[in-house]
Amino acid sequence: MAGYWAVFQPAPEGGFVITFPDFDWGITQAETELEGVTMAQDALITVIQEQIRQAETLPTPARRARRHARWIELPALASAKVELYRAFQASGMTKAELGRQVGLHKANVDRLFDLRHGSRLDQIEAGYRVLGKRLVVGVDEAA
Repeated sequence: MAGYWAVFQPAPEGGFVITFPDFDWGITQAETELEGVTMAQDALITVIQEQIRQAETLPTPARRARRHARWIELPALASAKVELYRAFQASGMTKAELGRQVGLHKANVDRLFDLRHGSRLDQIEAGYRVLGKRLVVGVDEAA
């Protein structure tokens, strides 16, 4: 699953200030680590969504190099969309061409990359096929 490192810096007044070293912006805060994971995931989705909206390349997650770093994993559907976006960007294809080959209107292609939109999995799979990729779903034991 796609994700990025978040740094949970203890705040002097209590709680945590959470930042994302792989991005130039994006910050949130939380009172507890558990709340921080939820807040970090939401902030991370917002940061990535804006990168996609601006048609920018998503950074490759850095190796864990900082103290207080926690891996923030994206939800499964958002992960599939992030990887689809990366494959799309690497292809050099336009959204119009992707839409034609998948059989979607351009607005619906934009939704394939919208991390907060509940896209149909079959449409995401079709996008991968057009890009010469295959979506693989797996299940692991919970930690």
